[in-house]
Amino acid sequence: MNTRLIEELEYNNCLIADGFDDAIIGISKNGKSGEIVTVYSIEKCIDILMSNEDMCEEDALEHFYYNVSGSYVGTKTPIFIHTYNE
Repeated sequence: MNTRLIEELEYNNCLIADGFDDAIIGISKNGKSGEIVTVYSIEKCIDILMSNEDMCEEDALEHFYYNVSGSYVGTKTPIFIHTYNE
């Protein structure tokens, strides 16, 4: 993660999902709350679960959608987006 992004995350008191630092791709304004929030790549999160937690793709997807992106932690809840890479 680059220094400028780290500074922006800290300055805006953005919430960080434990273990997914390498999946952070930026920040954005949450459309509902107007808060600045952390933005994650869903594909990178799945890759992290598969490699770091030794999960198969199906288990990683289920875990991610239920336990990670399915969690609401207030107006600073991170945004998870698809980042299709070739």
